[in-house]
Amino acid sequence: MATTILFGNMKGGVGKTTNSVMTAYQLARQGYKTLVCDLDPQANATQLLSRTYGLQNDKELKINKTMMVALTEENIPSSIVQIMDNLYLLPSSEDFKNYPDYLEMKYMPDKGNVDISNSRSLQAEMDRIKELRISYFAKQLAKVNANYDFIILDVPPTLSIFTDSAIYATDDIIIVLQTQQRSLDGAETFFEYLQQMYNDYAEINFDILGVLAVLLKNNAGLDNQIIKDAEEDFGKDMLFDQVIRHMERLKRYDRTGIAEKDLTKYDMHDSRLHYIYNQLTSEIVERVKENQ
Repeated sequence: MATTILFGNMKGGVGKTTNSVMTAYQLARQGYKTLVCDLDPQANATQLLSRTYGLQNDKELKINKTMMVALTEENIPSSIVQIMDNLYLLPSSEDFKNYPDYLEMKYMPDKGNVDISNSRSLQAEMDRIKELRISYFAKQLAKVNANYDFIILDVPPTLSIFTDSAIYATDDIIIVLQTQQRSLDGAETFFEYLQQMYNDYAEINFDILGVLAVLLKNNAGLDNQIIKDAEEDFGKDMLFDQVIRHMERLKRYDRTGIAEKDLTKYDMHDSRLHYIYNQLTSEIVERVKENQ
């Protein structure tokens, strides 16, 4: 059975997608069969992995069926594509923005069984419908759970059905913290929301795996202060030992795809970046094992 991991924060632009994909990439390199699920209609993870496939295979990645279509057909496997050895993608696309509308139409309130004059009865029915909607993705994902060692979920930085669906489906959560105040505020808001979700739904059962610090500037005073504040808010043990420092090479990967380590062994920047994410991934795996 796969361990499902969600990278999250309520602020955009903090590196959720980059760290999700880089971790998935290193998990695959370490021999773990890994699936990336892109639950963001902007499809940034899909674009990055598509470019990675193109870079490593010198041809365009062919996606015959979008995840949106596969979900409506209740056939997730039909949309999954292979990026490289041990690394697979459940791709997002523009049509995924219609997912909330699909769920709304699929699960309509049963007005015949609800006394609309009874506020308690009406609220209970609305709560039931809401859970059916946000649990739908988890039920579909369960059909492929046994095929992988790890499943990585990438989500938009918003409170939405996309994020709720991912939280409902996940086993472990990594809070991504870029060292700026708005990111810390977003991390705290996300943590509070996770607590609320955990309390509201009996079927939800996840652990906070840790807080991943992503530095804006190396050894800057503000970076150190934000990390100190995060240690006070979440606990020092919650922060990962491995810190992701500012690296220009990551920006290049967004444009070109992830360079295969063996093909860039003479480039110290690529080698250093792969080494850092390999260390982070090993730490993530160790924390997962400790929680099991």
